[in-house]
Amino acid sequence: MQSPLEDLDLGSHAADMAGSGGPCHTRRAMKLLRPAARLALDVLLPPQCFACGAEVADPARLCARCFGESDFITEPMCACCGLPFDFETEPGRICALCAAQPPIFDRARSAVRYDEPLRQTVLGFKHGDRTDMAAGLATLLWRAGRPLLADADGVVPVPLHRRRLWRRRYNQAALLSRELANRAGIGFLPDLLERRRPTRSQGGLSATARRRNVRGAFRVTDGAAARIRDARLVLVDDVYTTGATVEACARVLRRAGAASVDVLTVARVVRAGQTH
Repeated sequence: MQSPLEDLDLGSHAADMAGSGGPCHTRRAMKLLRPAARLALDVLLPPQCFACGAEVADPARLCARCFGESDFITEPMCACCGLPFDFETEPGRICALCAAQPPIFDRARSAVRYDEPLRQTVLGFKHGDRTDMAAGLATLLWRAGRPLLADADGVVPVPLHRRRLWRRRYNQAALLSRELANRAGIGFLPDLLERRRPTRSQGGLSATARRRNVRGAFRVTDGAAARIRDARLVLVDDVYTTGATVEACARVLRRAGAASVDVLTVARVVRAGQTH
């Protein structure tokens, strides 16, 4: 059986198709050749599920098993913070916590509950140098956050302190934000906020301790206030636990004059009893 790669000389085909028509014809020829190049790449390196590595039809996708085992957050949910409800309710209902203490942000949405199999995927992305997962996780964010992104002017990642960024070498929220901004066709705004002081990890802290840990930790970067004023912004992070970090960021953006601040995270920690 003849291999799909036999006689596939992309360079010579591009030259033949471009002819002598100049750069415009060359661009048109390369556009026509992209499907063939994609086929060749898929034969050499078949797309893999970004969670478990199983072969899938398209890049940045979950396999059927991981998709079926993931607990995606859909309606019914709190219209404000996106907390999933375990019961049917009328549209626009908010949870008891948002009713008692409205958050600083306007709306928050998360793609999945912070459970397996995607919990390990998020941890690998955040701490294990698995930056290759950014496109797949951004696909989940895109599906969960399209209504928020449709109204937005730009995407803002939750910043890392420079010391942690130096140790980790990348900001996972910035990688997700860049993917989302490209898909939505809106601004990627990684330089609006900065973490002015190092904070301890939020893991293991109570809700009160988390709020105290990030209080005053963020500021608007020099010269960014004019771009924030009257802007509709989407703040992006990997996990929503108590909302302390995104609220601290949203507060700074609101004080700088943002018209609205929505929140998108890949995963949401949902504790027993929260959804009733």
